[in-house]
Amino acid sequence: MAIQSYESYDMLLKQFLLPHPFVPYISMLVGMFACKLVYDLNHLLSAAYFKSYSNLSKMQRIEWNNRAISTVHALFITAMSLYLVFWSDLYSDQQLNAFVTLQSSPLSTFALGVSVGYFLTDLGMIIWFYPALGGLEYVVHHLLSVASVAYAMLTGEGQLYTYMVLISETTTPGINLRWYLDTTGMKGSRTYLINGVVIFIAWLVARILLFMYLFYHLYLHYQQVTSTPARTSLD
Repeated sequence: MAIQSYESYDMLLKQFLLPHPFVPYISMLVGMFACKLVYDLNHLLSAAYFKSYSNLSKMQRIEWNNRAISTVHALFITAMSLYLVFWSDLYSDQQLNAFVTLQSSPLSTFALGVSVGYFLTDLGMIIWFYPALGGLEYVVHHLLSVASVAYAMLTGEGQLYTYMVLISETTTPGINLRWYLDTTGMKGSRTYLINGVVIFIAWLVARILLFMYLFYHLYLHYQQVTSTPARTSLD
């Protein structure tokens, strides 16, 4: 069922998102547009349904909406990463026509392009409002993220490991919720405490245990990782 579902999404992208070479650029634009859409919708909904939103300063409202963007991106890329890494057969060792380190498809490339669009948009906001939304470490983090994700997107190389790392975005919604609760004066609430426990568990799984699995996978496929055969993609 998972394989059939994956193939249907892949065929849809092939038919309606132009030929494969154009997918990265289309997807980056989709990512940027989605960021703008989420920002504006979150602003409207927050102003209508959250009384505390109107009491925030201008910069706090900007950060409030910016964190909504990062939350939506985290949910999207985490879902795509889990699906492609663990449920689809795209990166399966049974795919004998290419090294697992060189496997790619329109769907996997499209999702990475959306992520690149997000990182570029967020980087632009960080620089524009610098240092209110983050200091130099955020700029460096986003530059490295754009470079690594864009490389995997454009070349098709190392997409499996890129998605494994992107699963770490699982912790982002909890971190953002913690900021929302703190900003609205709910730091002493039970919700804040429960969210802290969830963040700890998510951090343990997505940023420690998963990375142990990543390094183990690298060890098992060391020869493929260090080899540079002609690139092959699942077009």
